[in-house]
Amino acid sequence: MPDSVSVDLFLFRHGIAAERKHGQDHPDRPLTELGVQRTLAVADRLMALGYQADQLLCSPYRRAMETAELVVQAGLVSTVQIEASLAPGGDPGPLLRSIQGRCLLVGHEPDLSELATALIGAVPGSLRLRKAGFCHLSWDALHRDPFGHAELQALLRPRLLIPSSD
Repeated sequence: MPDSVSVDLFLFRHGIAAERKHGQDHPDRPLTELGVQRTLAVADRLMALGYQADQLLCSPYRRAMETAELVVQAGLVSTVQIEASLAPGGDPGPLLRSIQGRCLLVGHEPDLSELATALIGAVPGSLRLRKAGFCHLSWDALHRDPFGHAELQALLRPRLLIPSSD
């Protein structure tokens, strides 16, 4: 029997975005200047720590796409693919059942945290990704359905990666 191969899933929450107008979310909200700086610093630090992905799948929302571009700029991955199921409220379950190797997802809260807790079989609400936060999960690729089979490898706040950040 051949050695099993693992899947490494990296979750990266978008950086700090412009305020909501009238309390309403909008897909075209950009990252703020601070959001760009902090996100790039986090991505640079992750690269220095040796994180790299084979593919990057990203929410179609502007703030997520800008975050993904910064991740590419830092060298964590070479290209971005837009994935509609990563938009707020989407269902990336079917997508996760087909990924292989090292995959980085850029998306939103609470979706990414809910996804991580479901993958590791934890109580809903027990994990939370900060803006520009990072999570590393892994599971044996032999599991056709990774939900409940993943192991949490890292859950990193921006403050841990770039100590001078707020």
